[in-house]
Amino acid sequence: MKVFLTGGRGMVGRAIQDHSAAAEHQIIAPTSSDLDLTDRDAVRSAVEAEKPDLVVHSAGRVGGIQANMANPAAFLADNIHMGFNVVLAAQAAGVPKLLNLGSSCMYPHDAPNPLHEKSLGKGELEPTNEGYGLAKMAVARLCAFVSQECADLSYKTLIPCNLYGLHDKFDPKVSHLVPAIIRKVHEAKQAGAGTVEIWGDGTARREFMFSGDLANGVWAGVTGFDTLPETMNIGLGYDYSINEYYQEAARVIGWEGAFTHDLTKPTGMKQKLLDVSAQTEFGWSPATSLQDGIARTYAHFLDLLERGEA
Repeated sequence: MKVFLTGGRGMVGRAIQDHSAAAEHQIIAPTSSDLDLTDRDAVRSAVEAEKPDLVVHSAGRVGGIQANMANPAAFLADNIHMGFNVVLAAQAAGVPKLLNLGSSCMYPHDAPNPLHEKSLGKGELEPTNEGYGLAKMAVARLCAFVSQECADLSYKTLIPCNLYGLHDKFDPKVSHLVPAIIRKVHEAKQAGAGTVEIWGDGTARREFMFSGDLANGVWAGVTGFDTLPETMNIGLGYDYSINEYYQEAARVIGWEGAFTHDLTKPTGMKQKLLDVSAQTEFGWSPATSLQDGIARTYAHFLDLLERGEA
């Protein structure tokens, strides 16, 4: 099968390509320098030229709370342009199958936990990442509309929980929670610091899955595409507090200091836990423990530091 993959140089895209199942397919994964996904005509030409059997859309402008709060317009516009361009190009080229990767940011901030797919579109989004969530929601709806209008096209959306893993971003300006924690705790150990500060009280709960597990889920979705629901959560089905992520990172890294809390900083939603009943019915579950995932991610971070790339 020929697979057109967007975001191939990102954390998720690399994990998808590194997975053993990738060897069974011909993967076309243009980099951002090869193909600007915000350029509608260029995307349409590229998809038409390749004529893939399946498109996997994993590209996006991503970042943590700080980045989202600082640039909401860019997170909204860039992700809508990329998503719409890819989906409409696939439709125009008659690509029969498309697998779009959404985000748990698509869920209303006051939706009951665990977050069930039926809650999508039924409330206001979390203000700290509203632009990103709106864009992801719009692209998912476009996929559903295309499938409704075109009987020979099937475009579906997987909604992952929060992610971390190899090839993550460790720059504090743009990083998500787990890589930011890894860097902070590592630097505290290197500096001999006795404390590390946590934003908020640390009781907010988050569901972070190792990127290699998501890649495994994506390939399971490709294999079982016909039985995959139109929209499906993909995650752990359980969560940890922010404090627990810090504590586990400290254990893996070997730092024995204490944590303090800055109660003037935002912590976002108190909980973002996905309902994985549809995923369970589909027949897939993740395999990597938090300890193993952080250990593998930390080893990758140390390798980047050694090469001067982190």
